[in-house]
Amino acid sequence: MSWLVTILGIVLLIVLHELGHFTVAKAVGMRVERFSLFFPPKLVSVRRGETEYMIGAIPAGGYVKITGMNPEELGELDPAVTRRAYYAQAPWKRIVVILAGPAVNLLIAFALFWGVLLAGDLNGAETLANLRPSTQTVVATNTVHAVQRGEPAAAALRSGDRIVAIDGQTARSAEAIRDAIASHRCFGPQIDGCRAATPVSLAVQRSGREARLEIRPRYSKALGRMELGFEFGLQAKRFGALSAAGAALGEMWGVTAQTLTSLGHAFTSERVRHEVHSIVGITEIAHESVAAGAGYALVVLGFISLVLAVINLFPFLPLDGGHVLWSLAEKVRGQRISLASMYRFSSVGIILLLFLVLNGLSNDISRLAG
Repeated sequence: MSWLVTILGIVLLIVLHELGHFTVAKAVGMRVERFSLFFPPKLVSVRRGETEYMIGAIPAGGYVKITGMNPEELGELDPAVTRRAYYAQAPWKRIVVILAGPAVNLLIAFALFWGVLLAGDLNGAETLANLRPSTQTVVATNTVHAVQRGEPAAAALRSGDRIVAIDGQTARSAEAIRDAIASHRCFGPQIDGCRAATPVSLAVQRSGREARLEIRPRYSKALGRMELGFEFGLQAKRFGALSAAGAALGEMWGVTAQTLTSLGHAFTSERVRHEVHSIVGITEIAHESVAAGAGYALVVLGFISLVLAVINLFPFLPLDGGHVLWSLAEKVRGQRISLASMYRFSSVGIILLLFLVLNGLSNDISRLAG
């Protein structure tokens, strides 16, 4: 069942992206010949009016075919059709049609991130925190989540204990508890592993009852402070509608910058190249996220949607960014640019992207083969 949900989720992202192109193209009067989920060879199709709706055999994306997207074919078209061809339209109309696809992906990513933050889903909030640690989406609670073996807390604290007071003061936050523990000092110099001269006095709620504990913390050189050796529980940070929107936009900006940096490093770092995934690996990651819970799955789906938008905006044909670039160039130059010139410019970028795709596919096949 989780595999079905995964595949449907990724298919939905593709359909909505192409639906953005399709809807805006129709709205500005362009002639759409085909709306295809996946690439040829054709498996099944149906025609409604002037548009063929098709499902292809190669699950590597989808496309919308608009009449006249090759400027050199305009002279071969019927004059009535030519008026509605892509390259017969004003550059602004072409740009709006092309940007509609990535815009839908950006909107999906924003809506999913915003919804997870507004709902206060801990699973999703933790995933967003991992994507961009600088955006605080989770906060520590006064509850003990886990106790580390061999540490001072191991003999006294239990998972689920809620710390209500420390050293006679009400424990108002996890940060206040950390500060109170850190205020204790060893008998001599603060050296790694030394025990505090005085114990930390704790009042904890345990199974509906209050327990009082005294534990002598130990100095950790690695952390630079006194520690009892336990982890606080986490809860999703509370957001209003506007603050959730701001945090979602911050996440999107951070993920975009990280994606661009990682793609750049993939050409210079062998370690980064080994982390690149193809559609095979992306589908497997999405499947694991579905199994991990709804919040995690929604964030991963939003992340995939955002990355699809970013990659599609690269300025190389046949990507969306390539079409936008040449429409802008035509507007600035004041005359049409030949298709040969467009593809000569785009060839280097397409070769580099093809390298990443093949590299990702090779990584996924090697991993699946064990």
